[in-house]
Amino acid sequence: MRIYMQIPPAGDKAPRFYHLHLQEDLLEGWSLIREWGYQGARGRVTRENFPDRESAESALIQARDEQLKRGYQVVFMQAEKE
Repeated sequence: MRIYMQIPPAGDKAPRFYHLHLQEDLLEGWSLIREWGYQGARGRVTRENFPDRESAESALIQARDEQLKRGYQVVFMQAEKE
């Protein structure tokens, strides 16, 4: 699952982005990868590990909801087929 969000640009600043991505690891666990910053500039990246997909998805949804409260808007969302 992948969610890309943005805050519209303010003045002459580039828009801010927040990207959430779930990725399965080689040990049958899951990682939530978060990337954020200004569009076109170097952003920050963090990775959280989870034992199963359900807990990783729950963390992704919680992170999405937190960013929506901060003013981000979902621009792109993709869910993998099971």
